[in-house]
Amino acid sequence: MKIQEVMTTDVSYAEPDTPILEIARKMREADIGSVPVVENDRLVGMVTDRDIVVRVIAEGRTTQSGTARDAMSPGILYCFDDESVEDVLEKMGDQQIRRLPVVNRDKRLVGLVSLGDLSLAGKRKAAGEALQEISQPGH
Repeated sequence: MKIQEVMTTDVSYAEPDTPILEIARKMREADIGSVPVVENDRLVGMVTDRDIVVRVIAEGRTTQSGTARDAMSPGILYCFDDESVEDVLEKMGDQQIRRLPVVNRDKRLVGLVSLGDLSLAGKRKAAGEALQEISQPGH
C-alpha cells in the first residue's frame, strides 16, 4: 500500500511570511499540531505548536510580529507519495515523529500523513488479509 492511498490531502498550509498568530489560529480551528510551510508551490518547512513556543515565545518575539519563517523547523523531513506505508512507518519510528508532509517527486506538497493514518492503514491491511484467508476454500 502506498502513502498516497492513506494520506490526508486537505492540508492547511502557510507561506513563509504568514504571521505566527494566524498559524496558531489555524492550528486551533483545525485541531492540528503542525502546519507545512510552502513557498512557490514547494515545501520549505514545517511549523509545529512546539516551534511556536521554542522559537517565538521563548525567544521573546511576539505572535503578532513573528512569521512562519521565524518559527519553522530547519531540515524538514518528508516522504514521497509513492513510498510504501511500511517504509514511511519505519522512517517515522526511526525519527520519532508523529506526522510527515507528503510530496510528489517534484517536491510539491500533496498531503500529510500521521501515525493515526498509518495505523488505520495497517488495520485495513490486516483485515483484508484475514478476509482473503477466510475466503479461501477449506476455511
